[in-house]
Amino acid sequence: MSPKDYYKILGVEKNASQDEIKKAFRKLAHQHHPDKGGDEKKFKEASEAYQTLSDEKKRAEYDTHGSTGGNRGFGGGGGQTQGGGFDFSGFGGGQGFEGVDLNDIFGDFFGGRGAQTSSRSRRGSDVSVDIKLTFSEAVFGVERKIRIAKTSKCETCEGSGAKPKTKLIICTICNGVGRISENRQSVFGTFSHMRDCPHCGGYGKIPEEKCTTCKGAGVMRREEEISIKIPAGIEHGEMVRLMGAGEAVQHGTTGDLYVRVSVAPHPVFKRDHENLVMNLRVKLTDAILGAEYPLETLDGQIKLSIPKGISSGEVLRVKGKGVPVDKKHRGDLFIKVEVKNPAKLSRKAEKLIEELRVEGI
Repeated sequence: MSPKDYYKILGVEKNASQDEIKKAFRKLAHQHHPDKGGDEKKFKEASEAYQTLSDEKKRAEYDTHGSTGGNRGFGGGGGQTQGGGFDFSGFGGGQGFEGVDLNDIFGDFFGGRGAQTSSRSRRGSDVSVDIKLTFSEAVFGVERKIRIAKTSKCETCEGSGAKPKTKLIICTICNGVGRISENRQSVFGTFSHMRDCPHCGGYGKIPEEKCTTCKGAGVMRREEEISIKIPAGIEHGEMVRLMGAGEAVQHGTTGDLYVRVSVAPHPVFKRDHENLVMNLRVKLTDAILGAEYPLETLDGQIKLSIPKGISSGEVLRVKGKGVPVDKKHRGDLFIKVEVKNPAKLSRKAEKLIEELRVEGI
């Protein structure tokens, strides 16, 4: 019988790192786990492959000979209990899982999160909203106030969950640790698992008297007005992040608020990074003789000088009338000239132009 291709089973390349191998096995373990209605055969194959490839010595032997000789794994028929599950003890004592954090790989099967993600480091959810700006607001910046309904800290107890002028006391269930141990059954057998204390929510302390406003939760759902400062020069589709303005969680870090900006188009101007661009139609005579045109910019009206003999397609530049880069610098306004040729001419105009033709113009 030809040896099994463990790399193919895990879906990784032969030069895959240990981290890539671990991630691949974790994905397959979730997909094919028998307790989740998965394919038991494929789960065993993936486990067998991982036992070999996660051990550098066994992996080198497998790469050389196509087998490890002593690899019993799941494929050897061992490790399965009479109750239909798998014997967790089979992972110890040289079975290829030495030094592997099984709770990290299989923690989701048992509802665990690992000690490093306890409630002491909990974080509230982020919130996202969309706002629409005018073209001018996006160029110069603006301050907006919005009202959103979200979970916020209780204003009465300031998030502690305790009635004002009372204190927090040590939780009697976990003795202030914030974590309790419990036994869990899995396909690997029974093992001890740490989880947040349900009485104190992992904080280690509870209110001596609960806040009457939030009922001891420390947070509550309410509508809140938030002021948003939109920076000058923001572009369509960009986001502004307000740290700590998202969903609150008791004894944890408040999430962030993400504001996605939608900018309405302008009938005259367009953005080109920090510059503004526009088209300007001028009369033929003004293009030939030169003229002054009143021009409405985002800053107000200015007088634009059209130089003599300008051609259609030439670009004029007005410094400092573009998008603010910082408090001292701005981009420029670029004006593309379009010379407007008359559609119809009077007899007098035609005669004058004929005279110009004679002059060689």
